[in-house]
Amino acid sequence: MRMYDIINKKKNKIELSKDEIFFFINGVTNRTIPDYQTSALLMAILLNGMTDNEIFYLTDAMIKSGDIIDLSLINGITCDKHSTGGVGDSTSFVVIPVLSALGLKSAKMSGRALGHTGGTLDKLESIGVNVELSNEQFFKQVNEIGLSIIGQTANLCPADKILYSLRDVTATVDSIPLIASSIMSKKIAGGSDVIVLDVKCGTGAFLKNIDDAIKLAEKMVSIGKSFNKKISAIITDMNEPLDNYIGNSLEILGAINVLMGEKNDLYLVSKALLHEIIRLSGIIEENAIDDKIEEVINNGYALNKFKQMIEMQGGDISFIEDKSKLIDTKYQFDIIADKSGYISSFDTEKLGNILCTLGAGREKVTDQIDHFVGARLDCKIGDKIAKGDVIGTLYVNKNTDYSSQILDCIGFSTDRISKKQKIIKIIR
Repeated sequence: MRMYDIINKKKNKIELSKDEIFFFINGVTNRTIPDYQTSALLMAILLNGMTDNEIFYLTDAMIKSGDIIDLSLINGITCDKHSTGGVGDSTSFVVIPVLSALGLKSAKMSGRALGHTGGTLDKLESIGVNVELSNEQFFKQVNEIGLSIIGQTANLCPADKILYSLRDVTATVDSIPLIASSIMSKKIAGGSDVIVLDVKCGTGAFLKNIDDAIKLAEKMVSIGKSFNKKISAIITDMNEPLDNYIGNSLEILGAINVLMGEKNDLYLVSKALLHEIIRLSGIIEENAIDDKIEEVINNGYALNKFKQMIEMQGGDISFIEDKSKLIDTKYQFDIIADKSGYISSFDTEKLGNILCTLGAGREKVTDQIDHFVGARLDCKIGDKIAKGDVIGTLYVNKNTDYSSQILDCIGFSTDRISKKQKIIKIIR
């Protein structure tokens, strides 16, 4: 079998066989296929697409390129959620504790920030949480308290890591078959029984339009079902930051506020994700799910689960007991409206990139993060604003005022603007 022939077949829109796809992924993993041939096939896939069979075989091959996590040592139903990446999105810190409070098990492996979107691990590290547990520690903790969030093992889907690094530099990132197989290979290799996907759509998301988001969600749900997973996807709006807080420690603060009973957009999306996970798990009658979610938030049980996780993973729970400690920068600059009107839009990706430049994220994997840099925005699309109103605060450790650049990310209109619906569509 020759890589040249595989590239030529896909160039001519001919379906690749299971053996050809496994040959390709094995060659990528053991580095016997040169990057220029891998890149050529990735471009052919971008241009010509893949059939459902090809996507299934590609996902299967990437799963089998490395470790497959066996969660059978965990007692009970294991659940996972995945977000395609957003700004001000700390749903994991609401969803995972609530699931644990209701008796489900969450053995979650997450990633770090890269580009304008935040990373779950970086947010936890802002309060000292150790995200590098051994498998034995990981399983023991989930069995004892029902939840743990750690980094992915080094050998989880190694082929995907290689492919993604090449896609990033060859303009082949935006291929739905490649995105779907990349995400689902890691989710399935992670071993959870129930998977719910949060597919973001809008200016702060990788996918800007609804049709593409729906196509991706449908493809990923189809893949999950092919691997006998209980799975669904929710298309959610990312045309504005999900929470008012953006940044690592600040997003922990936003999640704590929801776990303490605040009702906002972060709460609405978290609740929708929770509803789907609990429905798929079958532990509660569907008409009683929302009441049970409210119950464990209102009685403080979910917040206590979050504290337990932080403490067991070496974190500092004083940040939870005294939320003011999560706001800790040398300089704070007000963001002041320079005109009157209604908030009409956010360039959410640009906003995320500005905060990344100031230290809240990383442009390269090796970049260091300042965990306390970020912003609070006290406005949403549809809000009426008067010139001179303070509509947010920038938190930085350098005496450089970027508040005007952040203001440039916000659109104003003299016409009344409707509020954005957070939940666009559910794919089951």
